[in-house]
This record gives sequence, structure tokens and C-alpha cells, in this order.
Amino acid sequence: MLDQLREIICSFVDIDPESITEKTNVRTELGLNSLELVNLAVAIEDSFDVEIPDREAMNIETVADVIKILQEYMD
Repeated sequence: MLDQLREIICSFVDIDPESITEKTNVRTELGLNSLELVNLAVAIEDSFDVEIPDREAMNIETVADVIKILQEYMD
């Protein structure tokens, strides 16, 4: 799951995929603003065939948060 998320994230920011860990902060370390975060959530939804509620997407801080949300909504 992390590798797939790295690929998606790298389509939004120019960063070495290997530098992205579960602890990576999408706002401060990757520099994503609110609109970019929504677009990232849409890309993740498409890739994982899951729907992430907007309220959940706006609360994403780290890659671990994304994984937790995916696990919750994929079940």
C-alpha cells in the first residue's frame, strides 16, 4: 500500500519516492495546500477504488493517516 501511495504522491510533488515514509507530513514536508490535498484524496480514491469523505481528507496530516483511512473505508 505504501508503494502505491508513494507513486500517487510523486505525481503531485517532485520528490524521491523512497523519502516518503508513513511519518511524512503531507502539509509541511510535501508542501500540499488544501486544494492539492483534495486532489490527492481524489487520486487515492480512484487508485484504491474507495470513497474518502471530505471531512476525513481534510484531516490528513501524514501518510500513516492516509493508510489508516484506506484501511477503514476498504473494509
